[in-house]
Amino acid sequence: MWRSGSAILALLAGTGTAWAEVPRVAADITPVHGLVARVMQGLGEPALVVPPGASPHGYSMRPSEARALDQADLVFWLGEPLTPWLQGPLEELAGGAHRVELLEAAGTTVLPLREGARFEAHAHDDEEDHSDHDGHDAHEDHEDHGHEDHAEGDEDHDDHEDHADKDGHSDHGDHAHGHHHDGADPHAWLLPANAQAWLDVIAQELAEHDPANAAAYKANAEAGKQEIAATVASVSAALEPFRAKQFIVFHDAYQYFERGFGLNAAGAISIGDASKPGPARIAEMRDVVADLKVACVFSEPQFNPGVVATVLDGTGAGTAVLDPLGAKLETGPQFYPALLQDIGAAIAGCK
Repeated sequence: MWRSGSAILALLAGTGTAWAEVPRVAADITPVHGLVARVMQGLGEPALVVPPGASPHGYSMRPSEARALDQADLVFWLGEPLTPWLQGPLEELAGGAHRVELLEAAGTTVLPLREGARFEAHAHDDEEDHSDHDGHDAHEDHEDHGHEDHAEGDEDHDDHEDHADKDGHSDHGDHAHGHHHDGADPHAWLLPANAQAWLDVIAQELAEHDPANAAAYKANAEAGKQEIAATVASVSAALEPFRAKQFIVFHDAYQYFERGFGLNAAGAISIGDASKPGPARIAEMRDVVADLKVACVFSEPQFNPGVVATVLDGTGAGTAVLDPLGAKLETGPQFYPALLQDIGAAIAGCK
């Protein structure tokens, strides 16, 4: 039987479906967006500010992305160490929105940036030493690690390289070094325990803005945590044969993943993801590959593969591509488990 529009709306209201109360939400990068989408699954969809393939360190928003911030009731973002350029737009466009900086959220483990071309092996049972369980002191004791701290071993001062993303937006300019100037490593989403903690934070924030759907947000967060746990178990098993091997990354974006899966990178080719290594850095990394019998040197999609080829030349080490932001993965509720699987498979399959 046909019903009028008003009758249908009344029927929906009677079922307890809280369509009007679901807040408008924006998230900065794909991993954060994926976690928010998981918590909101079945209720709404967050907007993504920085699209796949674009650099989070310096991005010129499109009108649709600026509009999403302007209309948002809630904004989840990783924080200033990763996207320093976003602070201005957040103040100007999302001044009335409630903003949640996940690096400052309770339960978040934040690690300091590693220094130098070679990394010391870290213990995997001491996360408490670098944790910020209250969300207020994450960057304490790490604020004095400026650019000058990285000069040793980089006498050639790695050259700036103007990388444009696939849409033509350059990430060069005022933030050419990306996160390099901040003492905290911002790639915290690659620690599964952080992602699980953030699911709870996201659910709580959404519930405060949308009490009618609080139970659904909580249930989604719990399901998301279980999915991450299952993914961690699967990826850990796949990585077991690789754990005894030495490897080098293009830039130091993976220590959280290493911490979560019991790996240790031997070093990084570049001091940051918005600079290219100079001859002295490349020569040092070639020595590292030879000295430690490095099994694999990992590149990233946005960087010139010729640099990795130079490091690899004559060494016998393998190579594979890692992408900490999962540019080729489908965005949405299942993005985060897929990201862990993608990185794990690339590492485990390196030949």
